[in-house]
Amino acid sequence: MSIFTLRSLALAAVALLASAAGAQDLGISAPPAHKPVVIAGATIHTVSGETIRNGTVVFEDGVITAVLPENQQIALQVEPRTIEAQGLHVYPGLISPDTRIGLTEIGAVRATHDYAETAAITPEVIAATAVNPDTTLIPVTRSNGVLTAAVLPGGSVSIFGSIQSGLIPGTASVIRLDGWTTDDLAILPRAGLVVNVPSLRTRKASWMNRTKDDQQDAIDRALRTIDDYFTAAAVYAQSNPAEIDIRFEAARMVLPSAADSETGQRPVFFRAADHDQITWALQFAARHGLKPVLVGARDAHLSADLIKELNAGVILDTALTMPKRDDSPIDDNYGAPARLARAGVKFALATGDRDANERNLPYSASLAVAYGLRSDRALRAVTLDAAQTLGINDLGAIETGYRATLLITDGNPLQASTTIHHAFIDGREIDLANKQTVLRDKYREKYRQLGLLESEPNHGADAQADDQAGEDEQDDD
Repeated sequence: MSIFTLRSLALAAVALLASAAGAQDLGISAPPAHKPVVIAGATIHTVSGETIRNGTVVFEDGVITAVLPENQQIALQVEPRTIEAQGLHVYPGLISPDTRIGLTEIGAVRATHDYAETAAITPEVIAATAVNPDTTLIPVTRSNGVLTAAVLPGGSVSIFGSIQSGLIPGTASVIRLDGWTTDDLAILPRAGLVVNVPSLRTRKASWMNRTKDDQQDAIDRALRTIDDYFTAAAVYAQSNPAEIDIRFEAARMVLPSAADSETGQRPVFFRAADHDQITWALQFAARHGLKPVLVGARDAHLSADLIKELNAGVILDTALTMPKRDDSPIDDNYGAPARLARAGVKFALATGDRDANERNLPYSASLAVAYGLRSDRALRAVTLDAAQTLGINDLGAIETGYRATLLITDGNPLQASTTIHHAFIDGREIDLANKQTVLRDKYREKYRQLGLLESEPNHGADAQADDQAGEDEQDDD
């Protein structure tokens, strides 16, 4: 091997390490709260019920213990931390139901991608175990109000040739966006299996070098592969196998026999966009007794009756994506949530990005409002309805007994002009700073020093730091 080659390899290794180091979040995870927290005088948007003016929210040990209307108080055994929030609003933390956050860092660097395996059937792969807790994408996302995310494994599907890949890429997980380790992040490590439904249509295009019959044979073989797995998994679950098969063990939670278990039957997340894919997924789920959740679901409004009949979940990710066809109207995707709502289907909203831009989730919802979706329905789609679609029944609302994962804002979190003053995940106040806010403050300071920018009042993460500093001084006194 030449000196030049060795030098090139060394430089490549250094560059890779540098890119990985630059992709690390150096923030500190929030410590547990040592006393109750009282948020007083705010407008409380419960989502599950009525909006409360001048209300009070109390939480302790990560759980909401009281939601009180105006002039009502609650006796606490321990002196609480009180946040005077007159003129501010309390909302549930937003939930992004279809992401790869923590499984990928830099789109152009393949070494930072950890969301797909090479085989066709890998249900034993659990997304939460591969999430990078130090990704810079987590603080950027949560600073915009997104405090919880579902992480779904899976890249592209390959069905042509002798080797298939990506049909059942693994197990979805639900994570909180703050924690030291993957275990800290995980809320629901095994939220359900993911199935990527292949395209069911043959194609005639310049890049397609297979005949229509060859394409159809490949499609049929892929669908049989999925069907054979669930059939074999059901037989395995009903038997008493002498040897454990981790691939079939992964399916136990989604089979009908799991309905009577402590956790109940988990859903199967079918990634399906077109009408024929959606119809196949729903009929397949009915045949195997599965609880389907459609992910992507661009044409879900065309299958509304079947979706309601099977009580299927829907995660709609079309609002920020391009229309399906060149001749489609400009509002084809923007108006999809409103069409689904008019059809009477409950759904959660996602960005359709799944990687670096999950912070745009509130804008995906607000764009749907601009194209006909009711504002309260949009808020539910990224809070309570998202939580319930993911199988979590104590998240997404401001209600007694729910997790204290919430926001204190000066307006609607779906609006770009809103500032988030405080954010709590399971009762722990999190740092709203991130790489971008640090760079913002750095260059603001540059122009202040040059006399080109006057000092501005603190807000957002800066205000949070000042509030905490004041409380620390009171504690010292």
